[in-house]
Amino acid sequence: MKQEWNQVLETDKVKELDAFISKMKDQRGALITVLHEAQNIFGYLPRELQRYIGERLNIPSAKVNGVVTFYSHFSQVQKGKYVIKICDGTACHVRKSIPILEELQRQLKITSGSNTTEDLLFTVETVSCLGACGLAPVITVNDKVYPAMTPEKTTELIQSLRKESGHEV
Repeated sequence: MKQEWNQVLETDKVKELDAFISKMKDQRGALITVLHEAQNIFGYLPRELQRYIGERLNIPSAKVNGVVTFYSHFSQVQKGKYVIKICDGTACHVRKSIPILEELQRQLKITSGSNTTEDLLFTVETVSCLGACGLAPVITVNDKVYPAMTPEKTTELIQSLRKESGHEV
């Protein structure tokens, strides 16, 4: 299985994960810590990677997948470079978070079938609460908080992020 992963993924990433697993392997309850690290390294946890981790930790892949699917922090699909979370909790919703979401979808050409742009630059996720109700409506980009958002500010932010990444439109 390791050979197969070396062919599919960057060797440096596999080596980094293997080194981490080697340190954690004998620790009780290492699975969640290893999954966190694997997601940090690869950006997501596809089934093949879950099977690989299960093999290395001597845990059935079904159990690994059960943990991955139970915790919302883990992702089985690749996310964009910029993960935008828009709050739709009560305070944000009342202060018009939906027009901001609609503007994000329009700007990024995201359809209802996906929440990640084709170029893997942006992922948009709606969350129930970001814990910043006093700053509503609020979004985060890779965990950086942007308070008192409007559709216009959203447009400016997307343009700024595109420029920062060299993907100006």
